Amino acid sequence: MSATGSCSLPESESHGHLVKEVRSHEVAMAELSNLPDSRAVYRRNGNLFFRTTAQKATTSEQKQVDMVKSKLQKLSS
Repeated sequence: MSATGSCSLPESESHGHLVKEVRSHEVAMAELSNLPDSRAVYRRNGNLFFRTTAQKATTSEQKQVDMVKSKLQKLSS
């Protein structure tokens, strides 16, 4: 955060943050793919956790990856 209190990040830091976010979601998807289908998982939505299936959680993570990758593309162009 700058001395003025704004939260704007330089382009390189913002890009690095988005890359880390993509990797984090990809790791989560890999971990979810190793779980048996019968295993229930908990997905965070805000400050609450909801019980769901591994398949639904994987789909949600994939949507997050796609969203962050589109932000990266917009930042690059």
